[in-house]
Amino acid sequence: MKITNIRFAKLIVPLITPFKTSMRTVENIEDLVVIVETDAGEVGYGASPATPVITGDTHGAIIAAIDTVLLPKLKGMDIENLNGIIHVIQSSIINNTSAKAALELAIYDLWGKLYKAPLYQLLGGGDNKLQTDITISVDNIDKMISDSVQAVADGFNILKIKIGTDIKEDIERVKAIHSAVDNDILLRLDVNQGWSAKQTVYAANYFESIGIHLELIEQPVRADDIAGLKYISDRVHTPIMADESAFSPKQVIELITSHCVDIINIKLMKTGGISNAIKIADIAKIYQVECMIGCMLEGSIGVSGAAHLAVAKSDAITKIDLDGPALGQYDPISGGVTFDKSVIQLNNAPGLGINRINGLVDL
Repeated sequence: MKITNIRFAKLIVPLITPFKTSMRTVENIEDLVVIVETDAGEVGYGASPATPVITGDTHGAIIAAIDTVLLPKLKGMDIENLNGIIHVIQSSIINNTSAKAALELAIYDLWGKLYKAPLYQLLGGGDNKLQTDITISVDNIDKMISDSVQAVADGFNILKIKIGTDIKEDIERVKAIHSAVDNDILLRLDVNQGWSAKQTVYAANYFESIGIHLELIEQPVRADDIAGLKYISDRVHTPIMADESAFSPKQVIELITSHCVDIINIKLMKTGGISNAIKIADIAKIYQVECMIGCMLEGSIGVSGAAHLAVAKSDAITKIDLDGPALGQYDPISGGVTFDKSVIQLNNAPGLGINRINGLVDL
């Protein structure tokens, strides 16, 4: 099964409600779909959103990286030579992690089809069901309370609360949500680099003092403020998780060995795909550090790949934040992984298991 061509398409799904963080506001899931064709007639699917404020990648940049740099080197390569293909993808161009991730997803999809097995089984196996949290976008307090109460009514028992716009208002948001939901609902705070180190220590200690026990605080300071993460972790009991600070295996080793964080958030669009995500999960397991598997605001093609990885690496990936498809008004993907509110179910179809994509617009 040899690679013959790569083509691109756009897939847009409107959100149920706008997705708001301290960094951006988005109203649609907009995925660039990467379709790898082979001489055997099989195709592999990958996808990537444009997240210029996080990865620096736009859809135009992703297409250019794949079309002009990677495709000429990959043409004619056999899917059986998975390690060789991954080496070409990872070594032929620096950065461009979203392009690498989308392409790797399609390659791993084909690899599963080659061996007629679901990807999670080839990566190590495991229980093919997961439970995800749900993101509560930053907004006025009444809206965030309403969204939180509705999420709990929909069956979510873990809320990931987006904050980071104003420390005083953020504290009031968290207090209000905590009061509005049952005590057995887990709260995760995602600050998206919106606080300083001292603000984070103040907020974490304040929450602890009034009996609000958070599961974690995610990326409270700037991505490059590693000293700030260390400052926080040395002074609070609440677990601190790195997101934008943790792209590569090397960065993860440095964060762990410097005792800067307690948890690592793995996202395929940051790692450049499944191959480096596997390395990060294995590194974390060695150091006995927990991982979360997360996603950008993306649809179920990319999130399906993350779900397969999470199942196969469940000994290291203990927290699931794969709610992207649940935020959309509908899921245009048939087959493969199903996303039913908080429940993610993998089937045993080969690769990612996708059999149809509705609404694709060829580019």
